[in-house]
Amino acid sequence: MTAYVLTVQCKSTRGVVAAISGCLAGQGCNITDSAQFDDQETGRFFMRVSFVPETGTPIETIESAFAEAAAPFNMRFSFFDAAEKVKVMIMVSRFGHCLNDLLYRWRIGGLPVDIVGVISNHLDYQKVVVNHDIPFHYIKVTKDNKAEAEAKQMEVIRESGAELVVLARYMQILSDRMCQEMSGRIINIHHSFLPSFKGANPYKQAYERGVKLIGATAHYVTADLDEGPIIEQDIVRVTHAQSASDYVSLGRDVESQVLARAVHAHIHHRSFVNGSKTVVFPASPNSFASERMG
Repeated sequence: MTAYVLTVQCKSTRGVVAAISGCLAGQGCNITDSAQFDDQETGRFFMRVSFVPETGTPIETIESAFAEAAAPFNMRFSFFDAAEKVKVMIMVSRFGHCLNDLLYRWRIGGLPVDIVGVISNHLDYQKVVVNHDIPFHYIKVTKDNKAEAEAKQMEVIRESGAELVVLARYMQILSDRMCQEMSGRIINIHHSFLPSFKGANPYKQAYERGVKLIGATAHYVTADLDEGPIIEQDIVRVTHAQSASDYVSLGRDVESQVLARAVHAHIHHRSFVNGSKTVVFPASPNSFASERMG
């Protein structure tokens, strides 16, 4: 049986969960996994449901019935085929650890996405990408051609059908226009534990402050640099005996893991933008399983 995911957002009110579960049950669906969150501060309700139509009801019929049930609550909802892979465009500059990590996870089936291309402003990883049979798009970016280069990038993204753009250490600032057009569909990895140490050379900043923890932050990109809703974070301990270069090396591993977890949350429809924050539900059973080990 085909498995589906339903995501719901609406004002928090009595009877929402009953309406959702009751409608699905009425259409012959069995809920296999469910998570919900009621934001007491904003009065918003979020829910993610995995289900299978055990009686063979077509998804179009289920969607139609659900629209009727959702109307009184003004629900924003979406249905997704759990087996359908999200189309992803990766952007990278000269640091390749996150790109290589994503490619490995994709190759073994641990990150079930359809990588439709890689865009870079350098040629360093062209061979790596092409060897994976993935289109590589070299678009040079200078201070004089940023608008033209970004127009080419957006053309590539639109033509590829990419639903998500992943900035795997892409070291160029995106324009407000691009951020707005792709709102909620661009994930960036910042090599710092935001909101501390923003901007350039965060590891150097952290080293100079003598921190004992360094980390990485994956967030949705907005027009406000490094201020987008945070999806995932993690840390690694450091000591006074380590250098700024040690910080960079240790940080690479954290960045790769944090970015992969953020992408995993997005493609499985577990991440909801909630104002300046996010709601990120736990992963469904078996969603981290790989098709093969290597």
